[in-house]
Amino acid sequence: MRPSSEAKRAAIVEAAARVFFEAGYEAASIEAIAAAAGVSKVTVYNHFGGKEALFKASVQAECARMEAAMAIDPAGLRRPIEEHLRLLGESFLAFTARPEMMRFDRRIAAEADRDPAIGTAFLDAGPRPMKAHMAALIAAAVEAGELEVEDPDLAAEQFVSMAKGFGEMERRYCGRSDPARDAERIEGAIRTFMRAYGKRA
Repeated sequence: MRPSSEAKRAAIVEAAARVFFEAGYEAASIEAIAAAAGVSKVTVYNHFGGKEALFKASVQAECARMEAAMAIDPAGLRRPIEEHLRLLGESFLAFTARPEMMRFDRRIAAEADRDPAIGTAFLDAGPRPMKAHMAALIAAAVEAGELEVEDPDLAAEQFVSMAKGFGEMERRYCGRSDPARDAERIEGAIRTFMRAYGKRA
């Protein structure tokens, strides 16, 4: 049985993520991605039209693993906001601390200096939607009476910045992470966040 169109698309995205992570955006070629996916170059173009769209799809696929931690129950918050923040912080740091993601992040920063559109594509595919998810989570907690926040978008940025702390610089420039210290950063970020925004009785 020949693979379905959706199966081919999934295989292309998976292969693209590997090639982008290993080679970087500029050096990655449609030919290399097609070969890694076991499809023709024409098939890649038929599904995505070009490298930029394929890049966005591969970043979105990588970011999708965080979706469960950031999802909002339509019926209301399923757990206290502190638990949501902890899950979010742990998922975010686990995602960014992956060796291939650290390499990819450095490549994106370098290539975005040459071509800002690459940086914009990365932000649009992953970080900006993640921030929007978190802002929505905070807004839901405000509606539930757990938080007092005037600007959920800014509050989302503040929490993520606290959770990352100096560890982000160590990951980016030294290629290493400290899970124990990361856990302490997350707990500290939650305490500080709740002191600033927790609903007073």
